[in-house]
Amino acid sequence: MKPHDEPAHMELRLRELAQLFNSMDPSPFVDRDLDRDAEEFIVGWAQELPATHEFELVVRLEVPPAPDRVAGAEGAVRGYFSSRAEMKGRELRQLLRKGRISLVAGILFVIACYALGHVLGLVFGHLGGGAFSAVAKEGLVIVGWVAMWRPLEIFLYDWWPLQEERALFRRLARMSVRLVLPGA
Repeated sequence: MKPHDEPAHMELRLRELAQLFNSMDPSPFVDRDLDRDAEEFIVGWAQELPATHEFELVVRLEVPPAPDRVAGAEGAVRGYFSSRAEMKGRELRQLLRKGRISLVAGILFVIACYALGHVLGLVFGHLGGGAFSAVAKEGLVIVGWVAMWRPLEIFLYDWWPLQEERALFRRLARMSVRLVLPGA
């Protein structure tokens, strides 16, 4: 392992291991969600590092936890971030599905606007309303392209933050967790 490939160490100081997890979560210890503040701290710290870094979470405790909790801590933290990565993956797939549906609807609407503009041009062109025809036709073209705003926004901008979050959570799901007990 090269020196720059070593994991970045993040340190948490807690009174007891239970502070790392959401106390309101009724799940068994290994399936509990992380405490909101702890998650925010870990994610914020991880976002500051380049995407090439792996992580190690060092938790310094004042009160020694039960032995089964020590053994399950790494799995619980990894499992939590793994489920967050899966959730972001689902959000990304749903967003892209919404984008595809919106794109098809937008393209059909643009085609309908162009067709209606052409029909209005023919009808009002024969009636001598050339200026009105031109304004109506251009207005429909603009309205048609405005309808494409949302699908373009999804495919140009909205997907990549979800992809970045998913990648970060995947990296955090591989993170090693080391508990430092009192007197160590």
